[in-house]
Amino acid sequence: MFVEKLLKIFWNQKIPPLFTYCLLVLIIIFSTMVGCEQVASAPASNEFILLATTTSTYDSGLLDYMLPAFEEKYGIEVRVLPKGTGQALELGKGGDVDVLLVHDRSSELKMVEEGFFVDRYDVMFNDFIIVGPTKDPAGIKEIDEVKEALKAIIQGNHTFISRGDNSGTHSMELSLWEAAGISNFGEGYKSVGQGMGDTLRITDEQEGYTLTDRATYIALKETLEVDILLEGDQTLFNQYGIMAVNPKKHSHNKYESALKLIEFFMSEEGQQMITDYKLQGEVLFFPGMCLKY
Repeated sequence: MFVEKLLKIFWNQKIPPLFTYCLLVLIIIFSTMVGCEQVASAPASNEFILLATTTSTYDSGLLDYMLPAFEEKYGIEVRVLPKGTGQALELGKGGDVDVLLVHDRSSELKMVEEGFFVDRYDVMFNDFIIVGPTKDPAGIKEIDEVKEALKAIIQGNHTFISRGDNSGTHSMELSLWEAAGISNFGEGYKSVGQGMGDTLRITDEQEGYTLTDRATYIALKETLEVDILLEGDQTLFNQYGIMAVNPKKHSHNKYESALKLIEFFMSEEGQQMITDYKLQGEVLFFPGMCLKY
């Protein structure tokens, strides 16, 4: 349109044909240069990778905060599949995704050893907490050990909502029940098979108790009436790992691009972004580079 308008102006001015011809050539060259510049400034590729991740990183908004910075820097789109950690690990084992951000450290390390995943790092951490109704009918506010709190809930036949979805949080819950020596749960125990956000909402509606990661609770607490009733037990540590699908098992996967995402999360920039991300004035995740085992 810009070129057409210029030509119309010059034709109306009755400029000599040779001059007009030369001007037209210059305009075409100029237009071509502008077009080339626009192409050069576009993303280098339209490549995308698939990230399977636990629902807590998705529900908390962390990925919405971090991924645009990665995509702008590398020109690689990241398509997110929020799943329970168990489902995410299965997707990775089958080669259906390229990279994972999950939180079941023992399972992750076992699968790395088995050769399903490579380049695993402890990318960040926070903690699990037990939330429940303000009235706290099981009386767990005064209890310091999570094992004793769970006993009080079950033995009193109070409502406990379990994710029941083979997620990292569900896996932690099962290990806590085992540590507490509890295998008979009674009618108060309800397994809902939902992600963390929906499980918190059901817990709130039924005035029950549940185990949750702190980040998802903080992200949703303005919409909930349940409170934090137990925190600080060292067994409630919540570790997140990031790793790529092993390209030797699934050669079709985009390993090099997955590695770029891992390097971004583990870089000084990525770790600082994790530290800086807050909701309700609270830090949701802490950088994993400081951890030592």
